Amino acid sequence: MKDIRDRVALVTGASQGIGKATALALARAGAHVALVARRPAPLEEAAAAVRALGRQALAVPADVSDEVQARQAVRRAIAHFGRLDMLVANAGVYYRSPIRQLETEILHRSLAVNFYGSVYPVVEALPHMLSRDEGHIVLVTSMDGKKGIPPDAPYVAAKFALAGFGDVLRQELHGTGVGASVLFPGRVDTPMIADLEVPWLSAKIPPEAVARAVLRAIRHNRAEVIVPFQARLLYALQCAAPKLADWVVRAFRLEGRPKSPDNA
Repeated sequence: MKDIRDRVALVTGASQGIGKATALALARAGAHVALVARRPAPLEEAAAAVRALGRQALAVPADVSDEVQARQAVRRAIAHFGRLDMLVANAGVYYRSPIRQLETEILHRSLAVNFYGSVYPVVEALPHMLSRDEGHIVLVTSMDGKKGIPPDAPYVAAKFALAGFGDVLRQELHGTGVGASVLFPGRVDTPMIADLEVPWLSAKIPPEAVARAVLRAIRHNRAEVIVPFQARLLYALQCAAPKLADWVVRAFRLEGRPKSPDNA
């Protein structure tokens, strides 16, 4: 799908961060956008920014961790625009807990948003795309879905699950005209981790950099995209020598630390 002008995209988690940046990048490339998120006010602001770029926008307040709401959001987008060409499943929340202190409810909440919150829109949108023999799905996971970093177990578990789901999805869609990509960003400068200080090796990248990677994935039907470069290095090390990658995580304090009040 090299030319996305006048195509229709649906982006979840679109009121801020990666989702908003992606919605705007798609609009600049000529797409019309359905924006989905829980909070109506910032969601409508993001939709207004899309319209300011001369593209149509539909704001759909919904909690994608709820299957009924997630499916209804996709159906609303198709009903409004008459088609759906691209789905960017991006909604996420960041949960941390050492495993020895883990309350399973935290794990359930993480899976509800970070895994099922992407799966529900996919299973609703997929029949429509397959019936038209074209489309593209992007699952925005995380480098935590390639290399787990303590104490992120609840987040890591959900992101690994989503990465595996996307790997199978891409293979099943081979030859159908519908593509699937999985995106693995490192630390991103979004409100989700605004209170986290990270070392230079995992410096936060702007959400616009991830949005550009989403567009590359769609246009070139990329199987997987890892950004930034140092994240790719960490993954290569993980594949070659997992214990050495563990040492890098410890040595460089890649888990980060909460900002002190003086630096907040």
